[in-house]
Amino acid sequence: MTEPQPTTRSRWPHRIAVLLVCTTFPLIWVGGLVTTKKAGMAVPDWPNTYGYNLFLYPISEWVAGPFDLFVEHGHRLLGSAVGMISIALVVAVALLDKRRWLLTLSIVSLIAVIFQGILGGARVIQDEVLLARVHGCFGPAFFALTVGLAVITSKRWDAIQAVKHTGAGRLQVLAVITASLAYVQLLIGSFIRHVPAGGSHNDFRVAVIFHVIFAFLVAANVIALAILAWRKFPEAIAVRRQSLFAALIVLVQIGLGVAAWTFRYGWPTFLPGRDLDPTFVIHAESVAQAGVVTAHVATGSLIVGVTVAIALYSFRYFSTSPASLVPQGADKSTLRGVTI
Repeated sequence: MTEPQPTTRSRWPHRIAVLLVCTTFPLIWVGGLVTTKKAGMAVPDWPNTYGYNLFLYPISEWVAGPFDLFVEHGHRLLGSAVGMISIALVVAVALLDKRRWLLTLSIVSLIAVIFQGILGGARVIQDEVLLARVHGCFGPAFFALTVGLAVITSKRWDAIQAVKHTGAGRLQVLAVITASLAYVQLLIGSFIRHVPAGGSHNDFRVAVIFHVIFAFLVAANVIALAILAWRKFPEAIAVRRQSLFAALIVLVQIGLGVAAWTFRYGWPTFLPGRDLDPTFVIHAESVAQAGVVTAHVATGSLIVGVTVAIALYSFRYFSTSPASLVPQGADKSTLRGVTI
């Protein structure tokens, strides 16, 4: 079957994909707050909430109850909303966009959110910190997938006509490495957030050292990516703009990381000498502390999402498919695309 031309494609899959991104990111925030406030076991059963159907739990008890219950039940409701939007995206792509690979990708996103929900439920049923860590690491990966879906269903993506560029491979490799480093940094951070039951102070110290090292690696790669894009690739408008945005949020993230450490352990001590509680998670008590720590976690996911978008656009602007290429130096007005 002939693929619809970009100008005739329905915009509904993109609209739903954007809604999915805009719902998943708050879910990351709330999930981070669950960990920060040690609220993961505030509701001891799953998929019900204290014996009630998830959607029938009394609003009065939810809103007026303890804060940890409010956060955990809200996290479940928001996760359910993300699942429903994922279903809507699959239906929209199946009916309105004939690209089979896009339908496959949207189905993968639905399977991923179902798996994430089951993983969260298993963490509650078994009260297992390892499952909490895996759950916390898989969420940002799903968020990056939703960002990818929003990118490839956009008008800008359709409007781009790939061009030959001798240095494009360097940009693409750097973009992929940057996104990978950002995710590895998030994995290291999860060890700091969810200290294993058998973990020692030295384990925590090593994790913190690697977290700091990778913070500088991510920052250096993002800055290098922005410099390369702005110096060598004027046609890659989306890559240039988003690389600047990535550099900005990385700087914000470093500030949040320093603030989160200071709130928890004081300043200027970098690595505390006292024994650390190895039984659960690193958490914060006050509203300010909780806000900073949770913002640090959520911003890490945002960095992963933005760098994934940059990587996707780097391959879109400079495709390796001969049929989709135009010579370097040709009219590049079509390369600028349109605003999402």
